[in-house]
Amino acid sequence: MSDPTPPQHPFAPRFEFAFTVSIDLTKPIYLKPSSMGSMRAAVWAAQGTFEGPRIRGIVIPMSGGDFPLVRPNGVIDFDARYMLQADDGTPIYLQSRGYRWAEPEMMARMAANEEVGPDDYYMRVSPKFDVPEGPHDWMAKHIFVGVAEKVPKANRIHYFMLL
Repeated sequence: MSDPTPPQHPFAPRFEFAFTVSIDLTKPIYLKPSSMGSMRAAVWAAQGTFEGPRIRGIVIPMSGGDFPLVRPNGVIDFDARYMLQADDGTPIYLQSRGYRWAEPEMMARMAANEEVGPDDYYMRVSPKFDVPEGPHDWMAKHIFVGVAEKVPKANRIHYFMLL
């Protein structure tokens, strides 16, 4: 009997967990309708923390936020920019783009700040970091993928570094 699992492609990406950012969000401001889609919002990163095996620190309060565009098909197109500060004082600029979508019932529950399960929606981001040379410059030398977790009035984003 042959193995039903196909061989892995030799260039298949490998990821390493880097850190999780937990962000408390402000109440959004809406532009309805937006000239770019059905709705745009502005929501600020009120406060937060981040922690992983190689780094930890805080989200600098009110240093930026997300300006998501809700497309006519319901897909949320994220555009987030805010500052982190590592425990050693290093400032880190984070810019992240991504998408969230789900069946209409789940999107309505998330909009109402109700809890949903991680398999009830798709929420992924692709960040870039700007960081000074030094102990954390590895962040500006790698590609990352963020798997985001929607929690009421907050987001948790688990970042994985592409090796």
